[in-house]
Amino acid sequence: MVDDDDSTLAAAPDAASAPMRWNGWGDPAKAKELPLAVRALLPMVLGRVRKPEPATALADVEIAPTRLGDDDRAVLAAVVGDRHVSIDDEARIRHSGGRSTPDLLRRRARHQDTPDAVVAPADHAQVAAVLNVAGERGIAVVPFGGGTSVVGGLDPERGAHRAVVALDLRRLTGLVSLDETSGEAVLLAGTTGPEAEALLGARGFELGHFPQSFRYATLGGFAAARSSGQNSAGNGRFDTMVTGLRVATPTGELELGRAPGSAAGPDLLRLFLGSEGAFGVITEVRLRVHPVPAVRLAEAWTFPDFATGVDALRRVAQLGTGPTVIRLSDEAETGIALAQVGRIGKALAKGASAVTVFEGDAELAAERRARTATVLREAGGTSTGPDAAEEWVHGRFNAPYLRDALLDHGVFCETLETATTWSNLARLKREVTAAITDGFTAAGAKSLVLCHVSHVYPTGAALYFTIIAGLKGDQLAAWQPVKAAVNDAIMAGGGTISHHHGVGRDHAPWLEREVGAVGMRILRAVKAELDPAGIMNPGALVERASTDAASAARPSTGIA
Repeated sequence: MVDDDDSTLAAAPDAASAPMRWNGWGDPAKAKELPLAVRALLPMVLGRVRKPEPATALADVEIAPTRLGDDDRAVLAAVVGDRHVSIDDEARIRHSGGRSTPDLLRRRARHQDTPDAVVAPADHAQVAAVLNVAGERGIAVVPFGGGTSVVGGLDPERGAHRAVVALDLRRLTGLVSLDETSGEAVLLAGTTGPEAEALLGARGFELGHFPQSFRYATLGGFAAARSSGQNSAGNGRFDTMVTGLRVATPTGELELGRAPGSAAGPDLLRLFLGSEGAFGVITEVRLRVHPVPAVRLAEAWTFPDFATGVDALRRVAQLGTGPTVIRLSDEAETGIALAQVGRIGKALAKGASAVTVFEGDAELAAERRARTATVLREAGGTSTGPDAAEEWVHGRFNAPYLRDALLDHGVFCETLETATTWSNLARLKREVTAAITDGFTAAGAKSLVLCHVSHVYPTGAALYFTIIAGLKGDQLAAWQPVKAAVNDAIMAGGGTISHHHGVGRDHAPWLEREVGAVGMRILRAVKAELDPAGIMNPGALVERASTDAASAARPSTGIA
């Protein structure tokens, strides 16, 4: 979906965004109806789908009374100030989890599980003090940035504790320092993507990390989840950009990342990249930055089929021709993308489509585009010019609005991702697709599986799946066994359980199958050392890890 207000190729994205919808994605003013062409295609693909009952209005939501006593609130207020400890219903509801499809299905219900309070510290010292209070009083803490987790990373779970608070980090915002000579910047962890780009852009620099959550997610969240952005061949992996962290844990503080390279033992910095708030709270992030590119050049391509396109992307990745973005949509995703902009005739055609973007000095960007074009053309690609690629860039943060529109029409829509080697890519795609379609068939539903290669590496690539299904009845209950079967297929097929979004609670039961029993003992030992009372984000990352996926299924609310 294209948003005319989005940034152009030559300008940084907007520096501010409206507050997120409490029961959907993004700015309520940007919510869109389904395009007419998509509405026409859905019955052809999924059959007739019953429209769900209207979602519960925010004013009608029922939540349990806070479990925090007056003395708890007084002690927390002494740390962060009265205004920054909220037990207001709306504040608690807005901090009740992330933005996955299961999260949003749960928010259609009248009763919501929420944290007992929202606590908003202003700096590192206040974060550390809140953790001390929480540990002393048996209160669980869920670090909360932009609220964009799609793996159950923000559920207000108290575990064995008597209460749970959402630790809202959005007051920790700003540029601490910029070393223009070294190309490093230190920013506070609650700074959002647009805020970071605006602060750095004023000095002629940028991060250039643009995940789909860019408008709302925070730098601390990017680090804690090992975010992967859409500048997939440039600054796609946030963990490769991080050169230092400041972390508050229940047992002390860490400042990590002394030099650009070190052999001083294992790299503890990497231990906190992907830790999802289970070990402590990231309060500052030091990052590699670069001058704002002089130009951004875009070019779109088509291939006879997905397999031909995959081989072309492999050649580009292994030759290192230098695109900032390179991604390939399979035949189904290409067709749906065309339908979104009303090209219904082309939507029924065959073929796969690719997007490339090149950044930097004008001469260098043009050279990289020419080198990449030669490789793609020799591999069977045909250039279609810049229009489709620029269209993707302008609308690349808006796909979640389409997901919400589908849910409003009773159509189930969810995404998942993995990564594997080039030699295993086709097999893994087949097996994941089969697990999805077989699962929905068993549930009595027709489905459509879309896929694209989102990130490329010399040795392999990431696959990003979008699933659309005509589920009737309790969609959440029907999805849970499908998701479990898909995760099993990913593990059996040699993929990673998460390439983009982290582990959270949704993927924790499969983590041991990826890192092994010894790996899990290491993670649990770190948890026990840094968080002996287990107050940090109970249930996320390590605590539910088990080979028995069924034992960790998140409960259904019976939402139709």
